[in-house]
Amino acid sequence: MDFFVFLAIFQAIYISFFIIKNGSKYGKANLYQGLFLLSFSFLAIEEFLNNTGYITRLLPLFGISQPFNFLLGPLFYLYVVFGLYPEKRITIWYHFVIPVFWMCYIWFYLMQPVEIKYNSFVALKRPDWQFVPSTPTFSEDPLSIRIFANELTIISLIAYDLAALLILLRKIKNTQESFFKVTNQRIVVIRNSFLHCFFVSLVFSLLKMTFGMTSDVGMIVIGYFCVYIFIISYRITDVTTYFAEPFSVLDFPVSKYRKSSLSEHQKDEILQKIKHEMEVNLYFTDNLSSLSGLAIRTKQSSHHLSQVVNERLNQTYYELLSFYRVEYAKKLMSDPQFSRLTIEEIADKVGYNSKSSFNTAFKKLTCITPSEYRKRLSHI
Repeated sequence: MDFFVFLAIFQAIYISFFIIKNGSKYGKANLYQGLFLLSFSFLAIEEFLNNTGYITRLLPLFGISQPFNFLLGPLFYLYVVFGLYPEKRITIWYHFVIPVFWMCYIWFYLMQPVEIKYNSFVALKRPDWQFVPSTPTFSEDPLSIRIFANELTIISLIAYDLAALLILLRKIKNTQESFFKVTNQRIVVIRNSFLHCFFVSLVFSLLKMTFGMTSDVGMIVIGYFCVYIFIISYRITDVTTYFAEPFSVLDFPVSKYRKSSLSEHQKDEILQKIKHEMEVNLYFTDNLSSLSGLAIRTKQSSHHLSQVVNERLNQTYYELLSFYRVEYAKKLMSDPQFSRLTIEEIADKVGYNSKSSFNTAFKKLTCITPSEYRKRLSHI
């Protein structure tokens, strides 16, 4: 069992780095999801060491993962925000004030003699063991707040869960759908993630408040963590295109689309489907439009869509998205029917969540801002 848990933790760290690596490529939501999983992994490592007793061989590190408790709430909240509003620009530093403070504050405890930590471990996990004589070097909790770490963790999780829920409800309201009857795939994913996180936070909070972090509760945490990691692993392998054709375990990575199974005719068909969704159904006007969402609409894999956009249009998906949005914005600004719309309203109509993102994309493609473009139109 211990070896099984160790493998799950190792795999979790690997997956979290895999997600973080692709975060900048596919959006900030993935980045914060990866950081959330990494924080969870560090908590699981110490819990594993505590439950197995191996922490007695690493007593200087006992309690070092505690600050990660205060990272879970902010990271999940930011995952929800950027999952629903990929281009939203917000100030994020203040969400990490408490975790950073706790990382500094925990050193009052970490600098204590190992006897202090041994006694803390015994009190927490092995009440049948004997305590050893110990004398603190200085106060391990000068503000008397570490004793409320569990309660503060619960407050943080609940507060950020509620904040995430408000963001989610506001987004669903804009779609004029109900919470459990949402059709937008991205919102469905975020909603399901929220329900999962809220349920887990609730259960863990009740366990902590009722039993504290006893050995039995620790095993529940570890057991859940293992199941969670293996489900994520299955989902990642389930959506990969690696098994779409025969392969050798001795293969080395090759160029991105070198082994693609698509024929030229198939590429033409996929390109027509992409253009139909963009030019007829105006999929780009959905501010949650994504490569995976387009894949669902066209009934193609994300990998094949990306390949066709790259090879046939010499663009990335997000460059293609920006192109259609900017062209549509130019069309709206040229139409007298929409002359009263503000720049913010035009940005929203073409799929952007903020004026600044719209201005950046517009200027990148036209070399002028939307306001300047509108002024030039008025002089024609």
